[in-house]
Amino acid sequence: MKFQNFRKSAELFGAICGGLLISLPAIPQVVAQQSPPKVNPCPRIFYEEPHNNQVVVPPGCPPNALTKRLAAQGLLPAPATPSPEQTKLSVGGEAPESGVTIPRPVASEQTQQPSPGAVSSDQPQQPSPGAVSSDQPQLLQPRQTPSATIALTNGTVNIKLVNDTAANVTFQVIGDTAPRSLQGKSDVTLQGLKAPVTVTFERQDGGQLTVTPQPSSEPGNLEVTFKEATDATQGRSAMRIERNGSVFLN
Repeated sequence: MKFQNFRKSAELFGAICGGLLISLPAIPQVVAQQSPPKVNPCPRIFYEEPHNNQVVVPPGCPPNALTKRLAAQGLLPAPATPSPEQTKLSVGGEAPESGVTIPRPVASEQTQQPSPGAVSSDQPQQPSPGAVSSDQPQLLQPRQTPSATIALTNGTVNIKLVNDTAANVTFQVIGDTAPRSLQGKSDVTLQGLKAPVTVTFERQDGGQLTVTPQPSSEPGNLEVTFKEATDATQGRSAMRIERNGSVFLN
């Protein structure tokens, strides 16, 4: 009878110890699952495009391209040395567990537009095919050949306008006179105009004018004759006299 009671007690004790051994490994897992993960204040995205050239990293993080550039310009304080905790976490997010690899995000092929207020990138962009680079010197346009040259008198010129057409012509000395009308088959002389000077003219009936400037025998005098133009490409509507006496038509 005593042997049977001892056997039952031993079996009960073994069952209790076995249950404890089975439940012990589960306890650390529950605690581990409930502990919040450590978040790195210097995530990897700060060092990937476009954030590398658009976002300033928080103080204490390793500087990205934009942070270095602004610090070099004196717009930001010099980047601080990362703390031991940040160095331990490194750049890229939460501290990885042993044997677990955090995958890198796949970059999108679509070009992202900078958000409003973001600092634009200073990196040079590749020019499109056929585009002219702003760093290359542009070819100078050939200078227009003067239609006539006159000798000015103390930097001034007298202009005689001769209207050989049957239509009225409106003319104006830019910055000097208001628009005036010159009747057909008549003329007018504009005296003492200081070079450089620009004169505009147009036919009131909408037709085109050919303009012929001719220096007079007297210094400082220019005669300009208006005639009807049969070809629109021959039409002129402005004349400019430079300080050196060169006369240009447009």
